Amino acid sequence: MRKLLFFLFFPLLMACSGKPSGPDAAQLAANAAKTYYEQLLKGDYGSFVDGRYQPTSMPESYRQQLIANAKMFVGQEEKEHKGIKSVSVADGRADTAKHVANAFLTFSYGDGTKEQVVVPMVEVKKVWYMR
Repeated sequence: MRKLLFFLFFPLLMACSGKPSGPDAAQLAANAAKTYYEQLLKGDYGSFVDGRYQPTSMPESYRQQLIANAKMFVGQEEKEHKGIKSVSVADGRADTAKHVANAFLTFSYGDGTKEQVVVPMVEVKKVWYMR
């Protein structure tokens, strides 16, 4: 009888004592990517650039080039689609062993079109950065 009870209640016990609830790595990476792009849309180009993983410090001249590229990207999207009006998370996939993920974001444009983009991400010291 004890064995029967064990086999009946063991799966229930394991389900209740599983991993803690909360966002998983894919969700965290996707939310980080969304936040970086929202900063870009607000004109905070420096924060967007700082959301890119750089294994070493970069020269200020290179950082300024990346900021200029971000501004050009926003300008190009404005010309082609009347700008990106919002960014939402569509999905995410993570490889926690390698600390990498792909964040799938949906851009909603001013001309009514939508586009799904993939943002490769990397986790470094518990912070998700764009690759």
